Amino acid sequence: MMSWIDWMIVAIPLAVVAVIAFRTQKHVNGVAEFMAGGRLGGRYLVCCAKGETSMAVVSMVAMFELLYEAGFTIAWWQKMTVPLGLFIALTGYVYYRYRETRAMTLAQFFEIRYSKSFRLFAGFLGFLSGVLNYGIFPAVSARFFVYFCGLPQELHLPGFPIQTFIVIMAIYLTLALTLTLTGGQLTVMIADCVEGMLALVMFLIIIIALLVMFDWQHIQEAMSNTPPGKSMLNPFDIGNAKDFNIWYVLIGMISSIYGVMAWQGGHAFNSCARNAHEAKMGAIIGTWRGVTKGVMISLLAICAVTYLKHPDFAANAAKVQEILNQISNPQIQTQMRMPVAINFMLPVAIKGMLCSIMLFGLLAGDSSYLHSWGSIFIQDIVLPLRQKPLTPKMHINLLRAAIVGVALFGFFFSIFFLQTDYILMFFALTGAIFLAGAGSVIAGGLYWKKGTTAGAWAAMISGSSLAVAGIILQQCWRTIQPGLLQFFPNAQWLANNHDKFPVNGQIMFFWAIVAAILLYVIVSLLTWKEDFNMEKMLHRGKYAVADDQVKTEFAKRWRWSSIIGIDKQFTRGDKIISVSVFSWTMFWWVIFIVVTIWNIFSPWPVSWWAVYWHYYAIIIPFIIAIITTVWFLWGGIHDLRQLYRDLKVYKSEAGDDGTVTHEELASPDNYADFVKEEEKNIDASKPYPGKHSSMD
Repeated sequence: MMSWIDWMIVAIPLAVVAVIAFRTQKHVNGVAEFMAGGRLGGRYLVCCAKGETSMAVVSMVAMFELLYEAGFTIAWWQKMTVPLGLFIALTGYVYYRYRETRAMTLAQFFEIRYSKSFRLFAGFLGFLSGVLNYGIFPAVSARFFVYFCGLPQELHLPGFPIQTFIVIMAIYLTLALTLTLTGGQLTVMIADCVEGMLALVMFLIIIIALLVMFDWQHIQEAMSNTPPGKSMLNPFDIGNAKDFNIWYVLIGMISSIYGVMAWQGGHAFNSCARNAHEAKMGAIIGTWRGVTKGVMISLLAICAVTYLKHPDFAANAAKVQEILNQISNPQIQTQMRMPVAINFMLPVAIKGMLCSIMLFGLLAGDSSYLHSWGSIFIQDIVLPLRQKPLTPKMHINLLRAAIVGVALFGFFFSIFFLQTDYILMFFALTGAIFLAGAGSVIAGGLYWKKGTTAGAWAAMISGSSLAVAGIILQQCWRTIQPGLLQFFPNAQWLANNHDKFPVNGQIMFFWAIVAAILLYVIVSLLTWKEDFNMEKMLHRGKYAVADDQVKTEFAKRWRWSSIIGIDKQFTRGDKIISVSVFSWTMFWWVIFIVVTIWNIFSPWPVSWWAVYWHYYAIIIPFIIAIITTVWFLWGGIHDLRQLYRDLKVYKSEAGDDGTVTHEELASPDNYADFVKEEEKNIDASKPYPGKHSSMD
């Protein structure tokens, strides 16, 4: 159970964040502030705030599931993605050009680049995929707090009993809604930044406590005691791993480069930076900030594994199992195993700090998702269908109503949905509805001027259809399989797979991606008439927007530094940061290559792998965490002070509300759509509302 000291540690930082958040709402006077924080975020503010959203409780529980099943082994093979991740971070791939478009949502970009009708379709598909994906957030998060805090599973209210997690859901969703509704992305961004800075300090304290509490020898023994083919330390001994295996990593690697920025959870962070360069630098320095979070999560998870599996803690593990036996759903038992263990093993005060961190992550993650899916529904479905422009007040009120609607959906979906699979697998299935086709449409739209609206439709329809087909086959296979076997009686693979569809969701996702890419390219080439005006969409040259420009001198000649994304906008400090990220990341990637080759010819014993993970995952990151905590505290405070100075003089434009007007359209396809709408709906005797058009 949580002590009064623990509850005080939770309450005081939460009160500080609440005061800061509510003082910010007075600066929200227009849609640009509510949707994109006025585009005033500095690199440290954006980095700390966005980083805190990744601490969402559902994400932490999902990571605990993975680490309990696979240990460090998946982390080894994920190093294959290092060159791709480095390329994205250092070059600003997709993020940089997207920020140049000044779009507030992804579907707004789709209308600028393709057409209004495609925007509506993509907006609906993205919204559907997103709210289904969010559907289990409240249940997983609330159950975490029930079992971590040692609360009773049921509360006996006058007249009837009610499950405690339902009450917790109602309370925390109310808090998240209050935070989000007061000032939209501006409040969310500031609150998340403050939460992120406070969390960094608590991370360090928890890491130190765990290092004192658990001896590495105990950890090594617990993680070494696994069946053949299911090692938690040796990545070359996972042949019998069922779900989190090498194929999981390979397909994840492909989808990570394919789907850059396609997932729209937290999309407002993609457009809230002061300019494209600050957005790019925020992504780069995020590598260093993530080190502290990574070592805390890893250490917490492996200590919990030790607590549950090592013979020295057998009596305590039995108490944990007693609690778990009270849970009827086996999948919920799996999810809550680590939270219950952590509740038993952490001392007073340290437990309060972890609870505070998880509450911060809960509010940051959920407020960001509520804002994302609510605003996407209004911006990408409702707004394009309206015939009349909205006043800023009406617009913000609609956004708030949609955000409340998403919260209500999550609340009731969480009550009635039966969870039967790992959280990460559920995310993959629901996310694929949109992601399978979106990657082609985004990258093609930003980098290929021959991409057409017809190509975008073909990619999105084929990708989502194959993804949905995969979901249906997995859910209904036992009903479908007997009928298929009657038509194909000699198909041995059908006979051998009665209980489960033999192709998993990851592989279906992969083939959906392949189909979407091929159709986007082929259909675009068949329907191409003239090149798309990239300069206009990206606000370059004569279309440049003064607020987005960074005063720098142009490079006189090509340099090797351009390979890692260093361009004319980089200061000396920016270059040092980028080179440090590149050097650090590539050093460990080279280690990965060398050790992989070494193990192919001369396998390491488990004891060697234990030493490697001790230094790579714990000792070295802990040293870095001490440095980066001080660094990001200074940077976050600096950016917050600058933001409040900027807000004193900032004035939002009434027309900067995410709608697309005549002068923003640059392709023949969407221009034709716009003209048709104008002819039908606009009274020629009245001036055009909103932004000035080129007809004025």
